[in-house]
Amino acid sequence: MLTELSIRNFAIIDQIAITFNDGLTVLSGETGAGKSIIIDAIQLLAGGRASVEFVRHGEEKAEIEGLFLIDSSSHPIYSVGKQFGVDIQDNEVVLNRVITASGKSICRINGKLVTLAILREFGKTLIDIHSQHETQSLMVPENHIELLDLYNRDEIMQVKEEYSILYNQLQTLQKRYKELNENEQEMAQRLDLLEFQLTELEKANLEPDEDIVLEKERNQLMNYEKIYTAIMNAYNALYGEQKGLEWLNIGQSALEENSQLDEFILKKSEELSNHYYMLEDLTFELSNYIESLEYDPNRLNEIEGRLAEISRLKKKYGSTVAEMLDYMGTIEEEIEQIKNKESHLQKLENEIDDVRQDAFLEAKQLHDLRKKAADSLISEVHVELKDLYLEKASFSIQFKPDSSENSVELYKNGFDHIRFLISTNKGEPLKEISKVASGGELSRIMLVLKKLFAKHQGVTSVIFDEVDTGVSGRVAQAIAEKIYQISNESQVLCITHLPQVAAMADTHMLIEKMEVGSRTATQVTDLTEHEQISELSRMITGTKLTDTAKEHAKELLELAQNFKKISIMN
Repeated sequence: MLTELSIRNFAIIDQIAITFNDGLTVLSGETGAGKSIIIDAIQLLAGGRASVEFVRHGEEKAEIEGLFLIDSSSHPIYSVGKQFGVDIQDNEVVLNRVITASGKSICRINGKLVTLAILREFGKTLIDIHSQHETQSLMVPENHIELLDLYNRDEIMQVKEEYSILYNQLQTLQKRYKELNENEQEMAQRLDLLEFQLTELEKANLEPDEDIVLEKERNQLMNYEKIYTAIMNAYNALYGEQKGLEWLNIGQSALEENSQLDEFILKKSEELSNHYYMLEDLTFELSNYIESLEYDPNRLNEIEGRLAEISRLKKKYGSTVAEMLDYMGTIEEEIEQIKNKESHLQKLENEIDDVRQDAFLEAKQLHDLRKKAADSLISEVHVELKDLYLEKASFSIQFKPDSSENSVELYKNGFDHIRFLISTNKGEPLKEISKVASGGELSRIMLVLKKLFAKHQGVTSVIFDEVDTGVSGRVAQAIAEKIYQISNESQVLCITHLPQVAAMADTHMLIEKMEVGSRTATQVTDLTEHEQISELSRMITGTKLTDTAKEHAKELLELAQNFKKISIMN
């Protein structure tokens, strides 16, 4: 969950630090106090689009930082961290976003600099933000298949991964088939180019690691004098009259002659004897190496010429001889395929048919799992819709095409095209959500789906930004209860103007705008029970705090507490 949020120089916010708790946290306050600005900051933290307009006037940069605690070792954030090389320790993730007045955006995760795209990948697994406009995602039919897959995530995702492997393999084979089946003129031109390249490489008679061996030999010839002098000096220092080995021999003999007199002398005599023989072997090696050294200016010229030729080829065929030899093998194979195109096309066709059949079987399994999930989801949605006073509504999930058609087109998610259909009035036919639902109905449908998906999605923090606008009375109370139920599965932060929702809060925060010197700033206050009653009264009346409003606020809190107790018991 989001535990700590720090915001500096962001819009009208000077500097605030907010500690969030688990459960349902409600943020309320007058319009323009900065409630949505806080949500905007969290959205940027999750990889949202930035603008220089977010930087507080007169400041160089805005900074947002959030600490998330991960309470499950199986949370998808760990696989995302592994994918992008971000270390996650102590079950903590710190997201940091800096926006400069010049428009530059700097992102960090656990102190590591990352791109905005990577920050967005982390944000998707940690934060799920829903506003009045976010319900529009329900209007896009392409999103429906992803929503359904979340419902039975464990089973569907496993099969989906297996299908993706086969689908990608199929795409690769089909691409290769298309390339090989291009028109004759292009293939003839390609063949001429490949044969020219192969001839040039074959004439070069490249040997494995030839460039490495030649560069080593060139280095030795260019530094012959230094190498010879160094080895000869070392040899002369060790071997000969009054040289190193002779003095070591004298010392070794002195110790050996008296080794029976003292254990220490015996031990050191053996050690010195070993060192003497090691150094004696070393002098033989130095002598042999000196004899092998030979300076040949003609050989140096040959090497320089050969390396120049290899360097020319590297510019065309690879950065090393090994890469050029690999490329030779590749073009030999492609030449063979072009010259024997028909047999290779037939082979590819057979491979495509086999892989497509395997992919279809996986897609069929995906379809069956989705059908099963759809039946269960439809039943649960109908129950939840009744709770939100949409008892006349009917919900269904449409599948196209027919899974029995073996010629169906395969896509990245299988062969299914899924549409959520709904009828909100009795006797009306089922239609796509975008063609039927009003704003208030969309909010309720979204809440139903969010409640059902919350336990499957794995997101640590769900944020609602005034999704309850435009409802009142018993519907408002039902929405409040649904939002609280979602908070039992994930941490929920909710901006609301509805007293029914605010009364359901485990933590109620008041957002206020105030003047500090000549500037406007935003402050956040955790409300006590007494202060919460006053705030609920203001939300009820909108102006003057009457005794009636306070009594109503107390009743709302009592109703909320009773509902929570019943929820715990159930």
